[in-house]
Amino acid sequence: MKTVITELNWKQGNEILSEMGEVIYDPELWRKKELPDIIHDAEALIVRNQTKVSRTLLDSAPKLRVIGRLGVGLDNIDLQATKDKGISVVYARNANAISVVEYVFAVMLTFARHPVEATTDVKRGNWNRKLFTGSELYGKTLGLIGIGEIGTRLAARAKAFGMHLLGYDPFLPPYEIAIADFGVEQANLEGVIRRADFISLHVPLNKATRHLINKQTLELVKSTAYIINSARGGVIDEQALYEALSNKKIAGAALDVLEQEPPTNSPLLKLDNVILTPHIAGLTEEAQVKTSVLVAREVIKVFQGQQSSCVVIL
Repeated sequence: MKTVITELNWKQGNEILSEMGEVIYDPELWRKKELPDIIHDAEALIVRNQTKVSRTLLDSAPKLRVIGRLGVGLDNIDLQATKDKGISVVYARNANAISVVEYVFAVMLTFARHPVEATTDVKRGNWNRKLFTGSELYGKTLGLIGIGEIGTRLAARAKAFGMHLLGYDPFLPPYEIAIADFGVEQANLEGVIRRADFISLHVPLNKATRHLINKQTLELVKSTAYIINSARGGVIDEQALYEALSNKKIAGAALDVLEQEPPTNSPLLKLDNVILTPHIAGLTEEAQVKTSVLVAREVIKVFQGQQSSCVVIL
C-alpha cells in the first residue's frame, strides 16, 4: 500500500502505515502544485482540513481506495465524488473529543477569571484586586449548539461544575445520555442563544449551518454572554460577530477556527475581547497520538477489506 500524507501527522501513525508499504509524508504537501502527480499511484491518502480533496484531485489518483481524515470535519472532502469513485473515507472518531472539551473549559475559565490580564497588570507593578474580581462558572448557563460526542462530554463536565445546561440539536432524540443522565435541557436555537451565558458551537459546516450565528442571532445574545467556536469558522458570520464585539453587544468570543485560516487582515485581530487560537482545540499531544494511530489502523482495515467503525456512511 502506498500512502501519501499531505499534512501534519504524528510519528506513531506514520510508523504503523510504513509497515504496509511506502509512505510519503510532507506536512506542506497540501499547498504544493506537485500533489496530483505524487498521488497518481497512491492507494491511501491522509489529510487534515487544509487539503481540498476535490473531484479533480481524485481524478489524478485512479488507484486510490481510502482517505483518512486526521480529525472529524469533512467539509474539505467531496464526499459525493468519493462515493462515485468507490473510495472509502475514515475519520478520527472521538479521538480528540476530550481535548476539544478541555479547550472550551480553558476559555470559559479565562473569561470568568482573566488570569492572563491580571498577571500582566501585576507585572506592571499594580495590585488591583477589584479590577480582576471575576465570576464563577457555578450557576451559569452553558448553551450547546450541537450535542454529539463533544457536546455530550462537555455536558458531563459542566454538570460537575454546577452549570445549567441548555442544548439545541434537531437530530437528538429525547432519551440520549446528554439529556437523560447529564440534565441537558432541550431548547430551540433561539432559546439557547437568548438564555446562555456561554454559547459553545459543536456542529459540522454545511449548507444548514453556514453563518448559523449571524447578525440576527447575535442580536438575541445577552450582553454579558460569550461565544466559543471550536467547530468550523464558517458557522459564524465573522463581520457580524466583529460588529457585535466592537459595539460591546456581547461580552466576548473565543475562536479556534476562522473562515480563512490563517486570517488575513481580519478586523477581529484588532479586538481585545476576543480570544483567537490557531485551530488547536483538538491539538493536544495525547489527542494527536490517538488520532494518528486510529486513522492509520482504520485505513489499513479498509485496505485489507475489513470493516471499519470509523468509515463515513453516505
